[in-house]
Amino acid sequence: MTTRHIASTLGEFLHTLRARITPEQAGLHLYGDRRRVDGLRREELAMLAGVSSSYYTRLEQGQSRNASPQVLDAIARALQLDETERRHLHRLAGTEPRTRLTARPEPDHASPGLLQLLDAMPTVPAMIIGRRKDILAWNPLGHALYAGHLPVDAPASPATRPNVARLAFLDPEFRALFADWDAKARADVGCLRLVAGMYPDDPALIELVGTLSVASPEFATLWADHRVQTCTYKVHEMRHPLVGHLTVTEQSLNHTDSVDQRLMTYTAPAGSPSAEALSLLAQLIG
Repeated sequence: MTTRHIASTLGEFLHTLRARITPEQAGLHLYGDRRRVDGLRREELAMLAGVSSSYYTRLEQGQSRNASPQVLDAIARALQLDETERRHLHRLAGTEPRTRLTARPEPDHASPGLLQLLDAMPTVPAMIIGRRKDILAWNPLGHALYAGHLPVDAPASPATRPNVARLAFLDPEFRALFADWDAKARADVGCLRLVAGMYPDDPALIELVGTLSVASPEFATLWADHRVQTCTYKVHEMRHPLVGHLTVTEQSLNHTDSVDQRLMTYTAPAGSPSAEALSLLAQLIG
């Protein structure tokens, strides 16, 4: 990318979300109003948030950098933001901390504590994911479920380490695993957007987003949408080449050794066809 950082500006985020909510959704009743856009006008959002139209305009245009937490919360309510989006708004406005990196960080290494957990759960597909969605480690069942077409030792070296976002947009075999690839792709981009708000100057994250934006028009479109999502819980319907259709719940566990790493697990209800499929997969990789 040509820009120095990848986090959306406060103005970009506000403009995108303002265009996304209709007057009807915001509770405004319009009569015979001819509109050129579907979303809220600036003055309408300002009215809903209880601030002046001129102040809100300056805020969206980047001319006012000292919005109070109370004003931001009022705007968040007017835009009907969820808690993840509200906190992202505060980060962009500078009322919540963001990590500034002055140099390119060293490659991530899986937390020893998370590696112990990973080794202790051989019957559950699991992997350790870094903040940029690099796969830092996986157990055999996690590898077989998620990326059996890749070498099992791929996460061991930064040079060969898989990245979930790269796989989702650039690897046809990985893409074919997900029955609802669109939902999977939105979740991955939304998670990266959230991380970009926390680490706006991360060189490795900037490089990743730039590469994907050039290589995948689908990624570029989703990135421009500015949606954010948590990286903690998802349900995926998968079409696995060895065991067929199954539905797994993806959950994450952060560890105090490194807040930027998560242990991801993939489970199914006991006795369900999906649990039987996971059991069969474990037998196949024996």
